Amino acid sequence: MRYLFIHQNFPAQFLHLLRHLAREQQHELMFITENNVANLAGVRKLVRVTPAAPAHTAHRDAREFELAMTRAQIVADAGRSLKALGFMPEIIIGHHGWGELLNLHDVWPDSPLLGYQEYYYHEAGLDVGFDPEFPQDPETFSRVRAKNAINLLSLTNPGHGFTPTQFQHSTYPVWAQANIDVLPEGVNLDICKPDASLHSRVVSLGGYKIKPADKLVTYVVRDLEPYRGFHIMMRALPRLLAARPDLRVILVGGDHVSYGMRPAKGTWRERMLDELGDKLDMSRVHFTGKVPYDTYVKILQRSDAHVYLTYPFVASWSLREALATGCALVASDTAPVREFVTHRKTGLMVPFLQPEAVADAVLTLLEDQPLARRLRRNARAWAERHLDMGDYLTGYQALIERVVNQ
Repeated sequence: MRYLFIHQNFPAQFLHLLRHLAREQQHELMFITENNVANLAGVRKLVRVTPAAPAHTAHRDAREFELAMTRAQIVADAGRSLKALGFMPEIIIGHHGWGELLNLHDVWPDSPLLGYQEYYYHEAGLDVGFDPEFPQDPETFSRVRAKNAINLLSLTNPGHGFTPTQFQHSTYPVWAQANIDVLPEGVNLDICKPDASLHSRVVSLGGYKIKPADKLVTYVVRDLEPYRGFHIMMRALPRLLAARPDLRVILVGGDHVSYGMRPAKGTWRERMLDELGDKLDMSRVHFTGKVPYDTYVKILQRSDAHVYLTYPFVASWSLREALATGCALVASDTAPVREFVTHRKTGLMVPFLQPEAVADAVLTLLEDQPLARRLRRNARAWAERHLDMGDYLTGYQALIERVVNQ
């Protein structure tokens, strides 16, 4: 079968599917993307042009849309080049969020399209306005509405959609939901698995040596920012550090902003360190930045209590991987997390906006070892039932077959 994948950052959400299809050795796999160093055996990359940033003369709410339409044009032009060489995809799979898929039905009108629908923005009730610490300025609402322009075009263009969670599905308009399948994503359970041996020896994690006697609290995000509760986590630390002299904290994540607003100056890490000052014993608080994947997995495996916080927004891969690794989990009681964590069964749920509740839950896990062990076992068992990679790939291929044959 001839597949065409589209995403600006190869291989993106399609890594596991691509590996699976390549192993079958019976498909032609083409991927249109921007230039990066990643490669996969059996997958050909067509590197497209990276568009220039929109002119500042464009209206602030139109700049993202202008960039999306530029991407759509560039990808369609790349598609025409492939078509001229005789490439006719039997299915096109990509991510709708960047606009790259919008014009491909002009190039291959008979090729079915399966598009990843990540999130439909709302002016209220979800992430926007969720955190009262960051009130919305009047310009926010027009900007949020404008962000859905790409979504709306994708929903009215030919093709079928899919999304990984019921929560994400629920964000889309009711009239569009019937054309979007929920396809739960899987985790490599052979890599993300418990490893009790890390608790019985000295281990080096992100440049820091953790001893068996240390109680390790972990927090992992792509970037340290409010959308993932970084400010809440930091404000929980003074109580934790004071209560447990044996406690160490590892915080994984970069200093950029993946979601939401940037601080007025500097980084969110710098802002929170300035706020907390000498309330933190920095000899026990460790910022690793971004780490290699194997280091990240070891951090989860060694964790005595892992904290995952998020606004009502897209759930992170790290939540799935923490469950698979059997972490003793403290998680925010927000809509996307409830789909994965049940209070006192697979983790402890806490109100997002209450640092003291986060601290209390972490201390409960450190002090009540029978509870922590039970939550660890249940988290791993839940992952084995719901996050199995084989089930995910089987469902993926069944959806592809249905879209191709409809």
